[in-house]
Amino acid sequence: MLNKKDKIKKIIRRLHEGENPKKIKDDFKEVLDDATSKDIAEIEQELINEGMPHEEIRRLCDVHLELFKDSIKKDEAEIGPNHPLNVLKQEHKAILEISESLLKVVEDIKNQGSFKKSKKLLEKLGEIDNHFIESEKHYVKEENVLFPYIEKHGIKEPPAIMWTEHNTIRDLKKGLHNLIKSRDDYKFEEFLDKLKEQSKSLVDMVSSHFYKEDSILYKLSLDVIKDLEWEEIKQQFGEIGYCSFIPEKIRIKAGPAEGKKAKLEAGKIDFDTGSLTIKEVKSVLNSLPVDITFVDKEDNVKYFNQSGERIFPRTKAVIGRSVQNCHPKESVSKVEEILNDFREGKRDSAEFWINLNGKLIYIRYFPVKDDNNKYLGCLEVTQDITGIKKLKGEKRLL
Repeated sequence: MLNKKDKIKKIIRRLHEGENPKKIKDDFKEVLDDATSKDIAEIEQELINEGMPHEEIRRLCDVHLELFKDSIKKDEAEIGPNHPLNVLKQEHKAILEISESLLKVVEDIKNQGSFKKSKKLLEKLGEIDNHFIESEKHYVKEENVLFPYIEKHGIKEPPAIMWTEHNTIRDLKKGLHNLIKSRDDYKFEEFLDKLKEQSKSLVDMVSSHFYKEDSILYKLSLDVIKDLEWEEIKQQFGEIGYCSFIPEKIRIKAGPAEGKKAKLEAGKIDFDTGSLTIKEVKSVLNSLPVDITFVDKEDNVKYFNQSGERIFPRTKAVIGRSVQNCHPKESVSKVEEILNDFREGKRDSAEFWINLNGKLIYIRYFPVKDDNNKYLGCLEVTQDITGIKKLKGEKRLL
């Protein structure tokens, strides 16, 4: 006789084979009424482990949610105002309000009928665009703190699906931003048509994504993440910061880290070229004008420095996390290709450069090997080279 999980697995397999959800509802009403968000997430993970493609799970994620939505609604839990999930939920609420404002402004611009008459509304549109850009901190907190904690408990597919959707949202936000900035290149009607299309796509995606997180991911995280871990998450949320449109009273301050604190040893480490105390090593690494992250030979994040202003956020939650899970699924194959080439000695570096918020960012990867040429891991070095690119001539005096 099939247990509850086996029955849920059978339901999802039948969905993926194209069966009518209504018939499945009739056949499995009792199971559907009793399923929890954790059950669904665990079954999706098991199906992935059994060979079902990630893309297939993602493709029908909305269908899964629709089929199980009645039982998920019953699967509620209370959280306090200082709980990290409350922060994320409040950010959801604020971003959805911004989305509604976007649609209203687009409609008002349409009613004005020209750029000239829409001047004030276009300024408002720019403010809304800035809010969408600033909402990036919401997604960063999830990717760099919440997701790693969920993954530590063996649940990897739901965070991966959500991260993929984050990147879709980022692309839509970027499309809206670029359209607004280049509006002088369009006639009014052409601009309005593109604005309506871009805005609707973004708002629909944000609404759908937040519903999935509220219904599945957040409930799942409450099931698996322990109380002490939530305290750590609270600390790391405060370190990343909050969207400016979130009220101050909702934000969680980053106080002194709780739990065990690392004690700096008084002893020295001897190198071939000198010796340093543990305190000096830490301070030297944090004083480097670059961000560094070390991934060990097992592809797990082992260390990152804390330079003045990190280009890409890092939190303690990523320590021990598989580097593959630190990247969206669409870029994992490139990451693995680089790491495998390093292991096999096929290359001694990999480099990329991107434009990020008006800055030119130079990203390099290097294999780390011991004195016997044995592979120990990979070092990522990230640097803002905007100012360096502008250097000319010479500067010999201070």
